Amino acid sequence: MNYHHFTIEERCCLREYYAKGKSYREIARLLGRNVSSVSRELRRNCTFFRDIPRYYPHTAQKKSNLRNSYRHRGMFWEQEVLDYIDEKLNTTRSIDEIFRNAQRAFNTWSKWKPCDRTTENLLKMLDFDFFEVLDSVTIARSRKHIQKYYDTSDIGTFPKRNPPISKRPGLTDLSKAINYNEIFEQLNLLRLCIYTPTDYILPSKLAKYKDVYDSNHVRGGLTQSGREQGIRRLMSINLMKRMESSVYSFRLTLKRINDLINDTIKSIVDFEHGHNKSSLNLNDITNMDLDGDDQNDDVFAIGKKVRIDIADMDYKSWRRELERDKEILDLLLTMIADITPAHDSKLQTLFDVIDKKQEHPINTGNKKIIIFTAFADTANYLYDTVSVYVKKKYGLDTAIITGSVDGKTTIKGLKTDLNTVLTCFSPVSKGKSLLLPNEKAEIDILIATDCISEGQNLQDCDYLINYDIHWNPVRIIQRFGRIDRIGSKNECIQLVNFWPDITLDEYINLKARVETRMKIVDMTATGDDNVLSLEEKGDLEYRKQQLKRLQEEVVDIEDMSSGISIMDLGLNEFRLDLLDYIKTHPEIEKAPHGMNAVVKATEELPAGVIFVLRNIKNEVNINSQNRLHPFYMVYMSEEGEVLIDHLSPKEMLDSFRFLCKGKKEPDKELCAQFNDETDDGRRMGKYSDLLGDAIASIIELKDESDIDNFLGGSQVSFLSNEIKGLNDFELISFLIVK
Repeated sequence: MNYHHFTIEERCCLREYYAKGKSYREIARLLGRNVSSVSRELRRNCTFFRDIPRYYPHTAQKKSNLRNSYRHRGMFWEQEVLDYIDEKLNTTRSIDEIFRNAQRAFNTWSKWKPCDRTTENLLKMLDFDFFEVLDSVTIARSRKHIQKYYDTSDIGTFPKRNPPISKRPGLTDLSKAINYNEIFEQLNLLRLCIYTPTDYILPSKLAKYKDVYDSNHVRGGLTQSGREQGIRRLMSINLMKRMESSVYSFRLTLKRINDLINDTIKSIVDFEHGHNKSSLNLNDITNMDLDGDDQNDDVFAIGKKVRIDIADMDYKSWRRELERDKEILDLLLTMIADITPAHDSKLQTLFDVIDKKQEHPINTGNKKIIIFTAFADTANYLYDTVSVYVKKKYGLDTAIITGSVDGKTTIKGLKTDLNTVLTCFSPVSKGKSLLLPNEKAEIDILIATDCISEGQNLQDCDYLINYDIHWNPVRIIQRFGRIDRIGSKNECIQLVNFWPDITLDEYINLKARVETRMKIVDMTATGDDNVLSLEEKGDLEYRKQQLKRLQEEVVDIEDMSSGISIMDLGLNEFRLDLLDYIKTHPEIEKAPHGMNAVVKATEELPAGVIFVLRNIKNEVNINSQNRLHPFYMVYMSEEGEVLIDHLSPKEMLDSFRFLCKGKKEPDKELCAQFNDETDDGRRMGKYSDLLGDAIASIIELKDESDIDNFLGGSQVSFLSNEIKGLNDFELISFLIVK
């Protein structure tokens, strides 16, 4: 790594500059360091005297040497990595502090009324450092964004999206068989008390475990008992999800829980007869095959396990509840016992969909299909059945990727690592001719979990099947995005969704009974269900509308999410475009200031002018909010109204790009109109007034922000480093919109 620590000489200079009141940026410039390095050095090594920070070079040197000695012994290596990241970022604070502040801003914003919870308001709450980090590590372009703002004639187009196909098979073709509603009713009777042993500790014995509980708090202040309640509820949700996924996966989960209950009952019986140890430890779910979202929610896996003596429990009551759950589980297992693959209506419907695709391809010669599921159990079940079916009937090869273990394929001798499997499935997009030039085999059917739902280009395929509908609708869109990519060789693509054999209203109502994860911190040890709040009911209603749209159309992710898209945040795409432009047009560096162009107004972007300004006092960044500093862009209407202010650079640059897209030559008609109006640039009073209004808007926004920050308790200087007016700016260029 290229990171190096401050020398004692640098620290002595730093103290002198710091004592003189120089800014972090000034100190960094004088020392030849990044601003983040100076900020971190002062933050970590200042000594406080009566709450006043003081920096002593030799003390700082000793602290640094001590930390280095720890690192050389294998300690604090993570901090060294963070230091290296901080060194490379052009920020005033550490990356930890940046994200803490961003999280704090988001938490505040998320509690606002829906009408105020807008992207614009959130962007104004996030500071310069956050966007600096974001732009350093991300670049994002959605389908809609590319289509609107980019000229795609050289790289191809997106394939046409066919309307989605919805399938609603029943559980089985067997007569008098159980249906979804009946299963869900039985699931709601389960207490799953196997996961809540602390509920049954005798009151007289609670003091024995008090110290254990007090030291077993996990994230958000959740206690051991609360953790157990969370596990219980998570497993309730998991059972419902698995029922939606496949009978096979549901059966496996029922059996796992039932086996755990049987083992526990046996332990209690053995204890009663004096044949067993008296301690239990039962709430471990680390081996459960949860879907991707639940696996990432590690709140349940944190905190040490608590061993409970059976003698300290009301084990007789617990045993009764366990036996009650066991009866329900036994009943469910009996009800679904006869649903073999031959009688699995959902699986047989999948075969029909595959048949239709192979016999009537939507793109000539394309046999490829991706089948997505949330669970590895379901994926393995599909691989065992589908691979045999398509090999026998069509001679096609199948592969499976679940992320948890190595993949599998029907191609003998083929490596089953992720890259090899995906390359053989999508040979054009993955460059198979270069990576695996000697491999002739090709995979046509790919079965996968959400481990490949992001970051993979698989556009050789034109057909994607969601065998189960993920509870997060955005996941559905991300899955389809693997084949919905620019430059696809396919003329059209198809999405097929499998839904439970119930109405959407029934589905949402059933879901509402177990949708409680959002209230996890409020859980108590009573086991009582929380009544859904108005906010939660609103969320379910919104989710219903999302799912309804998914049944009828293929939705873009920015249209589906009620939150903030990364497309709203980063500016890196513009920087990359600029770098590419400079490579082919190096003369732009010599372009004179004050240049202008004229473009046609649109319905979305009315007549006016976009000014590009540079702040001469470039050490001033108004509250660290202007992401283009020292440059400022303001879009003014002809009437003097601010259409887009300087604190919305993403919207501004998108608008600028949209107005100029595809225009390589001046619009002679518009130029002639502008020249007539201004007497060939001699009468620019109208635009001078608009320029004054633009600068005034920058000053007004600063004053408003200063006052808000001051009233909020932040330190604000109203006298120094302030922008006073026109003389503080130079005009770089301006775009006339007519």
